[in-house]
Amino acid sequence: MRCCVRSSGTLYPTLLRQVLCNYGCWGSVPGRHVLWLSPRHLVTAGESHATPLPSQARVVICGGGIVGTSVAYHLAKLGWTEIVLLEQGRLGAGTTRLCAGIISVAKTISIESQMADYSNSLYERLEEETGVKTGYVKTGSLCLAQNQDRFLSLKRLASRLKVLGISCNVIKPKEVAKLHPLVNIHDLAGALHLPGDAVVSPPDVNHALAVAAASHGVQIHERTAVNHVLVEKGFITGVETDRGPIECQYFINCAGQWAYELGQAGEVKVSVPLHGCEHFYLLTKSLQQPLPPNTPVVVDMDGRIYVRAWQGGVLSGGFEKNPKPIFTEGRNQLEIQNMQEDWDHFEPMLSALLRRMPSLESCEIQQLVNCPESFTPDMRCLMGETPGVSGYFVLAGMNSSGLSFAGGAGKYLAEWMTYGYPSGNVWPLEIKRFGNLQSSRTFLRHRVMEVMPLLYELKVPRWDFQTGRQLRTSPLYDRLDTQGARWMEKHGFERAKYFVPAGKDLLALDQSKTFYKPDWFDIVGAEVKCCKEAVCVIDMSSFTKFELSSTGDQALELLQHLCANDLDVPVGSIVHTGMLNERGGYENDCSVVRISKNSFFIISPTDQQVHCWAWIHKHMPNDPHLHLEDVSWKYTALNLIGPRAMDVLSELSYVSMTPEHFPSLFCKEMSVGYANGIRVMSMTHTGEPGFMLYVPIEYALHVYNEVMSVGQKYGIRNAGYYALRSLRIEKFFAFWGQDLDTFTTPLECGREFRVKFDQDTDFIGREALLRQRQEGVPRRFIMLVLEDHDTELDLWPWWGEPVYRNGELVGVTTSSAFSYTLERHVCLGFVSPPAQSGAPGVVTPDFITRGDFEVDIAGQRYPAKAKLYPFSSLFTQQRRRRDDMELSNFQGK
Repeated sequence: MRCCVRSSGTLYPTLLRQVLCNYGCWGSVPGRHVLWLSPRHLVTAGESHATPLPSQARVVICGGGIVGTSVAYHLAKLGWTEIVLLEQGRLGAGTTRLCAGIISVAKTISIESQMADYSNSLYERLEEETGVKTGYVKTGSLCLAQNQDRFLSLKRLASRLKVLGISCNVIKPKEVAKLHPLVNIHDLAGALHLPGDAVVSPPDVNHALAVAAASHGVQIHERTAVNHVLVEKGFITGVETDRGPIECQYFINCAGQWAYELGQAGEVKVSVPLHGCEHFYLLTKSLQQPLPPNTPVVVDMDGRIYVRAWQGGVLSGGFEKNPKPIFTEGRNQLEIQNMQEDWDHFEPMLSALLRRMPSLESCEIQQLVNCPESFTPDMRCLMGETPGVSGYFVLAGMNSSGLSFAGGAGKYLAEWMTYGYPSGNVWPLEIKRFGNLQSSRTFLRHRVMEVMPLLYELKVPRWDFQTGRQLRTSPLYDRLDTQGARWMEKHGFERAKYFVPAGKDLLALDQSKTFYKPDWFDIVGAEVKCCKEAVCVIDMSSFTKFELSSTGDQALELLQHLCANDLDVPVGSIVHTGMLNERGGYENDCSVVRISKNSFFIISPTDQQVHCWAWIHKHMPNDPHLHLEDVSWKYTALNLIGPRAMDVLSELSYVSMTPEHFPSLFCKEMSVGYANGIRVMSMTHTGEPGFMLYVPIEYALHVYNEVMSVGQKYGIRNAGYYALRSLRIEKFFAFWGQDLDTFTTPLECGREFRVKFDQDTDFIGREALLRQRQEGVPRRFIMLVLEDHDTELDLWPWWGEPVYRNGELVGVTTSSAFSYTLERHVCLGFVSPPAQSGAPGVVTPDFITRGDFEVDIAGQRYPAKAKLYPFSSLFTQQRRRRDDMELSNFQGK
């Protein structure tokens, strides 16, 4: 039944009419907050400050929400003592008190799903462990799809969750109706059912964690604000509170909304890039037929809403297209208590709710809650030790998933502090993925307005953020832009994806979004062809570049300790090497050039700029004769790829560039055109012939123009990173952050030849690699070439697809691309023997070569040919097949 009350020309249903009748007019509703059913006295030092602060502690945690109490709980469980948790207000009285109480494993990346899965199991057992009721109810959840693209994304998610051992089922609309009595299914394409998802009372979970932490000796003090953090010579020494100082060795910033301001408050500023945003949800009174507590949570991302049962009625919120940023001007804890309802703003989500559950039209409203949430620039939380201050850890920026993440994130951070590393690969969440460049309040405010809607947007492969762009650009940006470059962003740096030829529909190409064959397919194919047959230029200026120098042998000694490969090489040599951790895993994958006897040029991935700097700096001795400098901004990097690259450079330098005069993996400082001091390196990061030119930035435009001018006779053209990706994947090149991580060793990815086992040099990770070499590798990096896969009609693999061997799950892909040479899709990934098979936990060559492999793309399995090094026979077979086809065509004429 619809009513006749109108506002701004919109017809509103009965539910909205109740709001108008109860509160008189839009925008005049007083700000109030939900009160959960079981508020409890919290474990604190008391409002009267009867318990004095300790003068010393080992760890001080700032923030008494569910994130801070989770960290305290897990540190105490791991045996830490002298832990002090400080909360400026009441424990759990911020976002924790107001959040919707939903725990879901349906997250965008695997590590987030793992954290949520652990949180779920933790909260389920907390009541038994502490005696505190948490309101835990296993409801399950339904992620709805209103169209086929969304349904495909859910199928891809289901495949990934099954790899993690998380129960889920792709279901039809009729099954949705059986599981939830209120859902309108008429426009649904399908859904994903997650039976293990749950709901809780967040303040009670917070209270239970605090009780458990306190029982293990954690001191918890309310109404105690941290004014600033004390740092001396790069190390945490203590905190200054409004009740006096506390000396400590470790500080953990779990301050939620105020984590950014707290990071900026000390003399040594710490970047914590997050920004607050208003988040609304509606509470109704109990329905005529009250919803049972175990009614599944409904997530309708196409409608931008979520719905859960609440006290017989419903709780429903969402992520609107036009969010409202808050607290840009700074910290004021009182503001969180005075946030107003805004029915005009909530109306689109209310309309979506009533479309999805029409029977709610006649229900009675209890209130609209305005709950502040903090968001990060890439929709992933911030975790880990800060790069500039040893002992300063951060866990914040939960992007409206604080309840789902808190348990797992607290566990990982506690492991990190205890063992030096967490048990999961948390690089996608590590705070070192950001630098100071993401700390601008204007940038954060603009980005959060994009991030919040993106939580429920359909994200197809290779999507890009639109805000905060053109922050870091190459000197060639404008020149390349006018030539049709389409851009993506990496660590704030603009990089060309591909170049659109004149006459193409640029708007249609930019808006092309698909899980199938993309519109740029032929464009990238032409760039790849040019790289193989002529010469292409790729601007790779975004790469991280450091110079390490010393007056004596200090630089060499440091690199020999940090790097797995041998750096004691002739001047001019280029060495590909990993910087490993104690487990033998990659902390960095880089190319190192010996510029002179005591000077080295280090080239690392773009997003490693902060992480790599911190890793090197952490292991540098305090020696004034040893100097590390970030020179990323000093050089423009041009990658000349293709067999005619040597001809172009020969003409510009009047120097022979043939392999006899310029051997592979060698660097010379040369003149190119009129410019002197160009570092020319015989490598391309693709396996194709060519050269990298590191050009002093003031010469960049001149060198580029000269290269393009001379290269015209050789068929030169611009190319982008999509072509680079295709080339490097078909040549089995692993990239850090995509294929390599802190758990991957050189032995697992076929890089044993880059480890100096034959020397006595004691580099970091040596013992772990020697042990692994003796025991065998538990997993291997392989290439999978898809067979019986139609590039035109079938779904494409992108990354994260499950890999099966003889019908058993054995691994997952880490990156993939279409190989224009093989004319097939190529996936790279890791496989290991299935645990339930009883096979030894070692991957042998026979395991790869004698198995029948399949790659699962959104539930559809495609056969694949698995390859280890060497794999050149693939290309030989392809060339032979082409020759046969050409011969048969000729004979047919």
